Amino acid sequence: MKISRKKFVTLFLICGFAFLFIYNVILRSVVRLIPENGASFMSTESLTGWKSIVSTMLYPVKIVLAGPMLPLMNLPDPPPPFLVIGFVFYWTILALAIHYFIGKIRRSRQKA
Repeated sequence: MKISRKKFVTLFLICGFAFLFIYNVILRSVVRLIPENGASFMSTESLTGWKSIVSTMLYPVKIVLAGPMLPLMNLPDPPPPFLVIGFVFYWTILALAIHYFIGKIRRSRQKA
């Protein structure tokens, strides 16, 4: 199955925003994509039972998707589009790199 670069990046962006939104709704009980200023973005409050386990399992994914964006989130009062544009820019670069490496792996397997 071959997927175009543009379609891959679009799906990556949609899945990234959906992941952050669902993570915040289910594990943090906050209906927001990005937590309000002053709230810890990478960690969650004391979680009980299954929420703690799921949060621990998803933490590496959250580090990759949102870790480099922490300096933008710690600004005093950034406008909401500023953070979304920052996420789109970072995730586009990340998606292009992933698409490149998947293509390179696929091409090397076809040669062998």
